[in-house]
This record gives sequence, C-alpha cells and structure tokens, in this order.
Amino acid sequence: MLEQLGRSVSRGLLWSSALSLALMMGILTWQVFSRYLLNTSPAWAEQTALILMIWMTFLGTATGIAEGFHIRIVEGVVSLPQPWRQRAIQGANLLIVLAGVLILVLGGQLVAATWGNAVPTLPLTRGMVYLVIPMSGGLMAAFALAKLVHGEEIAGSAGSA
Repeated sequence: MLEQLGRSVSRGLLWSSALSLALMMGILTWQVFSRYLLNTSPAWAEQTALILMIWMTFLGTATGIAEGFHIRIVEGVVSLPQPWRQRAIQGANLLIVLAGVLILVLGGQLVAATWGNAVPTLPLTRGMVYLVIPMSGGLMAAFALAKLVHGEEIAGSAGSA
C-alpha cells in the first residue's frame, strides 16, 4: 500500500516537473518573441520562469531519489563483496535521509525568513516560492527511508560491469 502511494507521488512529481519545464520554455520563448519582434517584454515572464525552474529542480530531485535516477557512483559499490555492498547501499540511503531532513529543516527556516519578501512583478512572496525546498527535503527523506527499510539495490550503470 505504501509502496503504491510512493510510486504515485513520484509519478505525480515527475509529471509536475515535466509540466514546469514545458511552461518555462513556453514563457521564455514568448519573452524572446515579445522582446525582439514586438519591442516589449512582459514584466512577469522572467520571475515566473525562475520560479518554475526552482520548483522543477526540487521536485525532480525528490523524484530522482524515488525512481533511482539521481546522480550516484555505483561502479565501486557493485565491485564490493556481499555484506559490504549492502552496507554501502544502506549507508548511502542513510546519508540521503539525513540530507533530506537537513533540507527540510533549513528550507523551513528559509521559508519563514522570506515569507514577507515580495517577488517583483508577481503577487507572491519569496516564502511561497521557497515552500518547495522543505517539501522536497521531506519527500527525499521519505523516499530514501523507504529504500533504507527495504534494502533496495542500486540500479543504473551496474549492468555495464
């Protein structure tokens, strides 16, 4: 049940990241078109694209942890003999859990500190924009904790050995 929920959340995050990328590219295309062909530039375009990039990056990072496509070095781990390989995998997952908790806590502090700071040209505050940071940290910690509990094997370039 929890695995299915985690998979659904991960897929939703992946689609959200893809949508953010598509919107960001559309907005930047419109901004360039407006600036060079219409001699005007929409004031909201740059800040909106920046916000979409921030959200896409953090949501994509959490998805990378869940789906196992985050950046990692596996060649050294797969060459280890079996109790050490599993220990290395568990150690890496534990470090990701700790990093996720740290991002959650420090991201929450950043949100609180910037909640009243206005985003130029948009009816948002910086705190609203940065809400994705603690959300992403919590999701990364949860996804890595699930991998830690299940002792998941590292996928990726292990098949190239």
